[in-house]
Amino acid sequence: MNESPWSRIGWRNLGRNPKRTVLTALGLAVGFFAVVFIVGWSQGLMVEMVESATSLVNGQIEIHDAEYRPDRSIYDTIGGRDGTDVDALLRRVDADPAVTAAAPRVYTGGLISSGQATSAGMFMGIDPVRELALSRFLDPLVQGRMPVPGQNELLVGEEMARQLSAGLGDELVVVASGADGSMANDLFTLVGMFRTGLVELDATFAVMPLGDLQALVVLSPSRIHEIAVATTDPWIAEATAVRLERGLPPADRAIEVVPWTTLNPAMVEYVALGESMYFVIIIIVFTIAIFGVANTMVMATYERRREFAVMLALGATPGSVRAIVLHEAVALGVLSLALGAAITFPLMVWFHTAPPSMSWAVGDVTLMGALLSPSLRVEYDVPFWILSAVALFLTAILASLLPAWRAARVPPADTLSAL
Repeated sequence: MNESPWSRIGWRNLGRNPKRTVLTALGLAVGFFAVVFIVGWSQGLMVEMVESATSLVNGQIEIHDAEYRPDRSIYDTIGGRDGTDVDALLRRVDADPAVTAAAPRVYTGGLISSGQATSAGMFMGIDPVRELALSRFLDPLVQGRMPVPGQNELLVGEEMARQLSAGLGDELVVVASGADGSMANDLFTLVGMFRTGLVELDATFAVMPLGDLQALVVLSPSRIHEIAVATTDPWIAEATAVRLERGLPPADRAIEVVPWTTLNPAMVEYVALGESMYFVIIIIVFTIAIFGVANTMVMATYERRREFAVMLALGATPGSVRAIVLHEAVALGVLSLALGAAITFPLMVWFHTAPPSMSWAVGDVTLMGALLSPSLRVEYDVPFWILSAVALFLTAILASLLPAWRAARVPPADTLSAL
């Protein structure tokens, strides 16, 4: 198939003023890079926020009694003499291909004291081996070691230890309400401290082995409050939760399997809000670019008005003149996209695989209950890249409409007589 003569002329015209052509193409290329980078960085922040919020403590899915939320009563458990077989449930969850870890937990509120200092807190009973495979807040510890089951040992957040003026090896008095209605209390030895970076966790959470907390609050060893589940990807949590719930035996239908998207709807809305801004970014960046490109092309066509006048005087139609300018815009778009790709793709690979840290300028940031360590991490979004490339071409073409219209309306006689 032969190349259009207008296309050849368009490419030839780009070489008439190489500096202006390169600067104009570079402006569009930088606009392409800016759109792709800003959106990729925004997506990187969103992914980090979701990963942090779901992997730090909570997990991507929670399995608990249907009555447990939102009050989280100590009495609403799964397991027990007539309830779910927790070990069998854990085996079923572990067998799901999307699940990377699952950990049983017990919770209760209470008081913790050291000397004259007392702090209100949330006690969390864990299986140390399973918990370390699921969450990140205990790995690594700031000080000390993990508690040994059956030894009345616990961990507290670094901020709670500071408020209690407690150090490793100190005995802490733990007071909580028992599941039998009694007032439970005992002495625990502080063997470790953790730091999540979230003050509300570091100041209120105390962690001890699952069996020790069950014994403290007079809860049967077969009863727990929830199973936290980690998945290979936070974004498949909903489908995984549905699959796990469908796989429950009829006797376990009172159990609720809830993904993080249900537990934290505010974060879902925040992510959706961020995604809705992507098109606004495209419109703003390329609208600004349109004016710059249009100004350059208006100047270029003005300088060539005698050429257009000669063409029209020799019988060329206004449509052919417009076609020349439009094909020049298409050629400019191709050149701009090539420059944009040469700039953008290597940087995107770098920022994705080895993102530069921004900790020198900004410390850790808490957002929507997630701890973010600012960096230039970006995420790949090929469909958006294609959309940005289309926007770049449309920008070049739209910017050429006015110059093409003006070039086709050059009066041959007046123009040639005046020059």
